[in-house]
Amino acid sequence: MRHTPHMHGPRFGRPGGWQQADIPDASDAAEWFSGRLPDDWFTGPAAIEVDREEIVVVGELPPPEDTGAAAVDGRIARFRESTRPDRMRIADEAEARYGRKVAWGVTLGDRRVLFTHLAVPVMTRLRQPERKVLDTLVDAGVARSRSDALAWCIKLVGTHSEQWLAELREAMRKVDDLRAEGPQV
Repeated sequence: MRHTPHMHGPRFGRPGGWQQADIPDASDAAEWFSGRLPDDWFTGPAAIEVDREEIVVVGELPPPEDTGAAAVDGRIARFRESTRPDRMRIADEAEARYGRKVAWGVTLGDRRVLFTHLAVPVMTRLRQPERKVLDTLVDAGVARSRSDALAWCIKLVGTHSEQWLAELREAMRKVDDLRAEGPQV
């Protein structure tokens, strides 16, 4: 079974297939990080999100006594600086194990901050009507470029169709489970 119910956060993309033929299996990444992360870093288990290129580790920090914006910024900066050598060492181990880059982030109250993470180029072909949508977003100042406009559109679609996407991912997992139960060739 490729997906385990105790993985934190949604799993994106389709496991298996030619796209991941040379990528090590990362279905146990949440368990590995759970055992590898220091117990005193976060208030609970870190959320682990895995795709083909990257593993994103996000943990919740304990709130400072002063909950003002400057205090929150200071707590996040302190965590980032004080844990950097350990995070780099853990990332190196995970990258060797899973063949993916590791990105780090934290949540504190309603703030979510990702430190360094990948922005992976994705090639697409669009016809004129789709390009006009992107160009309208650029011309209106919503986005700086077609690339930013496309990212904005994807976020919008994800926000308004998360339930449908979750159902689709679950259906894909069921197909993968059935495929795994069949004869291995």
